[in-house]
This record gives sequence, C-alpha cells and structure tokens, in this order.
Amino acid sequence: MRDPLALVGRTVDERESRFSHEDTCLYALATGLGADPLDPRQLRYVWEENLRALPAMSLVLAYPGFWLKEPKFGVDWARVLHVEEGFEIHAPLPTAGTVHGRTVVTRIIDRGAAKGALLYSSREVRHGADNRLLATVDSCTLLRGDGGFGGPQGPLSPPVSMPTREPDAVCDLPTLPQQALLYRLCGDFNPLHADPEIARQAGFDRPILHGRCTLAVAQHALLRVCCDYEATRLKSMRARFTAPFYPGETLRTSVWLDGEHVFFSAQALKRGVTVLDQGTARLVVTTG
Repeated sequence: MRDPLALVGRTVDERESRFSHEDTCLYALATGLGADPLDPRQLRYVWEENLRALPAMSLVLAYPGFWLKEPKFGVDWARVLHVEEGFEIHAPLPTAGTVHGRTVVTRIIDRGAAKGALLYSSREVRHGADNRLLATVDSCTLLRGDGGFGGPQGPLSPPVSMPTREPDAVCDLPTLPQQALLYRLCGDFNPLHADPEIARQAGFDRPILHGRCTLAVAQHALLRVCCDYEATRLKSMRARFTAPFYPGETLRTSVWLDGEHVFFSAQALKRGVTVLDQGTARLVVTTG
C-alpha cells in the first residue's frame, strides 16, 4: 500500500446515486426475501405495491464500489478480506430517489507483515433532496498483503460478550447457488464473488458469498424471529465475518433477545462453521 497512514481521515469516495423501486426489489430478492411468494410479509419488500426498504439496503446505497482495487492506493487487492460490517438507521430509507454517500477512512491498524493491516472506514448516506442523514455504515477490511509498514498496532475494537445460554430462537434460511451473482447487481462487483480463478488465487475453492449479503441474510432471520417482518423496528446491526460462506448453503442464525438489544451468530449449517460472530442489533420494542 502506498503511504497507508496518509489515508486516515481521507475521503476516498463521494457520490450521488439514483435508485428506483426496481432496485429496491432487486436488493430484497438478492438477499433472500420473497422465497415464500405466498407470504405477504415478505411480499411487501419485493413487490412495488406498498413497497418498503430493508434496513440493510443502506449497505449498498451510494456504495463506493471496490475502491481498494484502484491502482493509486497500491493495495494487494486480490488478498483483501471483508471482516466486519455494521449499519445504523437514522431515518427510514426511501424506496426510490437520490442519495449522497461519503466514505472516509477512519483508522488503519498495522498487524505486522505476516498478518496484514486492518482498514476501518465509515460512510454517511444522506437523502439527496434535503441532506437528511439516513444511515451510517461502518466497515473493517483486512488487507492481508499490506501489513508491516510501521503503523499503529491499536486500539482494536473490544470483542462483544456473547450470551452463554441457549439461544432464544434459531432460524435456518437457504441461499441460492447463484446468490452472489444476483447480489453483484446491487453494486458490489468484487470479482472474488464471481470469478473462480480469482477466488482460487485468494485461497478459496470457488467464489464466496459477499459478507454484506451474508449479513443481509441474517437480517432476514432477525426480521422473521424478532420483528414479524416490520423492518422499521430494526435500527442497527453489526457482525464480524469469521469464515467464508458459499452460495447455495443454508445459514443458521442463532438469536438471543435482551429487550431492545439482540445478539446473534450464524453458521453454515451443513459444515457447522461459524461465519458471522459477535453479532449485535438494536430494535424498537413494541408493547401490547
């Protein structure tokens, strides 16, 4: 990487994006909504009649794309891994219109030449008409080939203290073999998720599912078991990506409820491998 510390505080992408009702439906379909076409609770996210937007759509609105691949940053982009993601909703997301996104690098942690570097970034998503803050999206990316530059070694984000009791709910959701190819159409075109050769170069036997899509499948589980598919009740969500998840696998999400706070983790069901860990979410709690 070229002068990594100079990136801290730098705006690496700023853009205005226009999206349609069709884009909102596509996002929901690409993350698994509508799997039961007879369920009216799911239909509201994939049909233009009284359409609603999923909170996790904030992950792709005004998305900067795979900016780390740009030669000017000098990153070993083929060895980049997405390791953590979270969003917070400040106002209901529109189902169509224009939004403005600004992505800033907030810090870089040097883990050493053998372990790479952690790059943290934050993106504000604002309504194009009145500049109202809609969502904040925070990401952490592991640059496996770019450590050892003599940068700061901390502070690292503290781990989440997960509940030790049995989960309050478990939700199994299958994914499609072509799920990554569908999700790419929402704006995340990292070839790791489509090109088998690039996937092999990165150490995987085939293309893996986007971490953001895996998180969105877990969002579906939370909407089902915690919110009765009322997406406006989900105000924030965050998790760490701990292992690759492959299109076509079933995601088993375990959920622990504590008032407005939710803890979750998720496994690739057949392999028994945890792919999302230290998951947290915040809900609007209804009474009566």
